[in-house]
Amino acid sequence: MTKLKIGGAQKLVGEVRLAGAKNSALRLLAASLLTEESVTLRNYPAKLLDAQVHVEMLEVLGKNTMQLSETEIRISENKALTPSLKWEGRSIRNTLLVLGALTARLKEGRVPLPGGCKLGERKYDLHVMLLERLGAKVWEEGDFLCAQAPRDGLRGADIYLPIRSTGATENAILCGTLAKGVTRVWNPHIRPEIMDLIAMLKKMGAKIRVFGQEHIEIAGTDYLVGAEHDVIPDNMEAITWLTGAVITGGDVEIHRFPYQDLEVVVAHLKAAGAKLYPGDESLIIRGGRCYPIEISTGPHPGINSDVQPILAAWAAKSRGESRIVDLRFPGRYGYAEQMAKMGLQYEIKGDMLIVHGKGGGLKGSEVKALDLRAGAALALCALTAESETVITDAWQISRGYVDFDKKLRELGVKAEWQD
Repeated sequence: MTKLKIGGAQKLVGEVRLAGAKNSALRLLAASLLTEESVTLRNYPAKLLDAQVHVEMLEVLGKNTMQLSETEIRISENKALTPSLKWEGRSIRNTLLVLGALTARLKEGRVPLPGGCKLGERKYDLHVMLLERLGAKVWEEGDFLCAQAPRDGLRGADIYLPIRSTGATENAILCGTLAKGVTRVWNPHIRPEIMDLIAMLKKMGAKIRVFGQEHIEIAGTDYLVGAEHDVIPDNMEAITWLTGAVITGGDVEIHRFPYQDLEVVVAHLKAAGAKLYPGDESLIIRGGRCYPIEISTGPHPGINSDVQPILAAWAAKSRGESRIVDLRFPGRYGYAEQMAKMGLQYEIKGDMLIVHGKGGGLKGSEVKALDLRAGAALALCALTAESETVITDAWQISRGYVDFDKKLRELGVKAEWQD
């Protein structure tokens, strides 16, 4: 399934239920490496390609995984875990967290160099720094990144992050749970997926305290136990369907909408014309008008970098000039060139993407999904285009959206996969 065909301008109408968050589920899978006992995840997005890759990696390392249902998985262990991830398939960036978990528990680890979306210059120097601060030796060996802890294991330390990095915060937490003594992570990125990771680790016996955006304190323990945990709803899927409903003038109810995780972006979209009606556990979107937006991405509770390609589809539908600034990944505007094939007018000035919206007028074309969120943004543009759109490399979308084509059809859209 490499191509997704979407048939012309169509309204989104109906109900949609959010899957478990990809950006949380992958971290929780990595955390399962910290214990020999069973970990069960509910509301688990089993159909995501990245989740399937991660599960296969766990099995290569020696874990047993059992899919209990479409949304529940159990990870157990009945043989010795290997510290070396011998993996020849597609790599994902979560291998850095696998390295941290292996080093914390087994005192050594060896994983393929990280892959996934190429969002500008995504390096891993912060992960090397934090492992070294905890006493490990880290080096590259061919296409692998290796780490080795002292004989008595990692040692707690103060870790000062120069930027609020999600991945580095997560890795420092994972490593700190089994380190000797206390680890403090200064200038952490406190966001929903990290709080979900902390919640599960506490169920496993970890001793973690969060002091707002200032620091996180982890008191190391000798052993972590198994746990059962519900993955939080996917906030990126939520904002995708919200945007799709407004730009198509649709009428959609999103169940389990994560209000607290999306307060800032929802406030921006309400100000930009979205008609939103909150319920107890859902959000109803009844059309509205797309006015131009001006946004800048930043650490939570600001607008996540993943959101900006989605909002570019909003800008394409608006009438007037929209400005999008992504300081975290300034090379992430490649999707605009693909949108231009559909008639989008844009320019890039430094770190800013300027979209000259005409209130619609896009035309169907063959475009390419350069990464996960770029693919979703192109699909949104296709919903407003005058004719059929074919998205190549659309498997990227399946890395982060469960049943994307099926949910489109349930909302009244003509959408189908092609080989």
